[in-house]
Amino acid sequence: MGLALVLAEAKKLGFGPGDPSWINLGNGQPESGALPGSPERISAVSLEAADHAYGPMSGTPELREAVAAHYRRLYGTPYQAENVAIVQGGRLALSRVFAALGTINTGYLLPDYSAYEDLFGGQLSRVTPIPIRTNPKDGFRPDPAELGRVMTDAGLGALLMSNPQNPTGAVLTGPAMAELVARAREAGCALLLDEFYSHFVYPPLSGPVSAAQHVTDVNADQVLIFDGLTKNFRYPGWRVAWVLGPAVAIATLDRVGAFLDGGPSLLAQRAALRALEPGYADQETAATRAEFARKRDLTISALRRMGVRIDTEPQGTFYVWGSLADLPAPLDTGEGFFRAALQHKVITVPGELFDIDPGRRRQGPRWYGQWMRFSYGPSHETVTEGLDRLAAMVAEAS
Repeated sequence: MGLALVLAEAKKLGFGPGDPSWINLGNGQPESGALPGSPERISAVSLEAADHAYGPMSGTPELREAVAAHYRRLYGTPYQAENVAIVQGGRLALSRVFAALGTINTGYLLPDYSAYEDLFGGQLSRVTPIPIRTNPKDGFRPDPAELGRVMTDAGLGALLMSNPQNPTGAVLTGPAMAELVARAREAGCALLLDEFYSHFVYPPLSGPVSAAQHVTDVNADQVLIFDGLTKNFRYPGWRVAWVLGPAVAIATLDRVGAFLDGGPSLLAQRAALRALEPGYADQETAATRAEFARKRDLTISALRRMGVRIDTEPQGTFYVWGSLADLPAPLDTGEGFFRAALQHKVITVPGELFDIDPGRRRQGPRWYGQWMRFSYGPSHETVTEGLDRLAAMVAEAS
């Protein structure tokens, strides 16, 4: 995984979690404290006698119903508890699905979430990865018509993609997402949609966004949606995620979970019920969008002043995907920028780590060598300090 490699290099120079002298702008988690306008953070949950035992493999009936109700309320899609599996974290949810896949061609976008490389890598005997490059001129926003063509021409059994997209911040929504769901339906291709940043959307989008809005039949359309409390509700440590999809697919994930992970924590699930109460959920996610929009604008402005080229401003996530091509050497490559930033105790993520190549089968250099992902997940003060250090680094090299 890209972030694990980045942190390993930082640790060689003395980085440690919680060290105030370091700024982590490679951070894949949002700040988890109070925000202006947010409800009080959930800080306590009772431990009951039943919590000492194993719980249901796909989550408690109460939480499964709460998640289904959340989607019915936001998108009007008639999901029921049987369409929901609760899983301990997003990567584990994806791992359950990949463990259940047959021998199929599975498409994925470039660039996209670095962990997908490892996800594919463990299943190469059955799952053939088919890369689909997105166009920088389009802000790396995927084209539903092109994706539909690849589904047919390459015989895709599934397509994996994040939306909003990590690392670029591109968002597929409205008629474009409706077209993608329709083309997948026609091609018989399952959509595996990582929507962990679905509430992190910015004007002109008002959020949240989800393919759920365009599902016609929850038990017939082959659409699996991955989301949870990790990003959108800013409770990453709880490890509460979910998968929505046809009931038969959810039942399969239940059987896979019995072997793979043993099921989610009962205690965390009870706490999650409070987070999904409509009043709490709406206040929390509205406050999050407002604060992160402020940090987004701060980050974009500061990076542009340094000379980082941002051709298309991110519509979602809490990342800025910028080109380093106009910076002085050695800062004009992701590797050079990353190494120099470490000397200033700032962590960033080189773009080439989002060039997913399962099994490293491709010949030649990695793509996106002059791109970098900058996170504004930390607090406003931390992001400001990190950007100031990077600005000073660029000024020294100019």
